[in-house]
Amino acid sequence: MANVAGDLPLYSCRNCQNPIALRSDLLSKAYIGKSGPAYLFSHAMNIIIGRKEDRKLITGAYSVADIYCCNCGEILGWKYLRVYEVKQKFKEGKFIIETKKIAKEY
Repeated sequence: MANVAGDLPLYSCRNCQNPIALRSDLLSKAYIGKSGPAYLFSHAMNIIIGRKEDRKLITGAYSVADIYCCNCGEILGWKYLRVYEVKQKFKEGKFIIETKKIAKEY
C-alpha cells in the first residue's frame, strides 16, 4: 500500500487497510479500550466521529465520541472531547484506538 502521508510506519484499519494514524502521532501504548489494549494518538485520519456522550472510564468521567473507519465503518475507539479531571486534561482532543482494530504498516 502506498503511503500518501510519507510518514512510515503508520497504522491502518485491520478490516480494510485504510490509513488511520501515523506512528509519529503515537503518544502511549499503555491504554485499555473496550476490547483490550489500546494506543493513545494525538491525531487520527480517515475517521468518522460519532455522537458525543458522557462516559465513566477507569480514570474518571469524560465526554467522548466513538470513532469509525470512514471506509468500512469499523468502530476503532474513541476521541476524548472533554476531560473533567484536572490530572487527565492532557487527553482532551486525543484518540484512543484499540490495537485489535489496527495493523502497523511499514
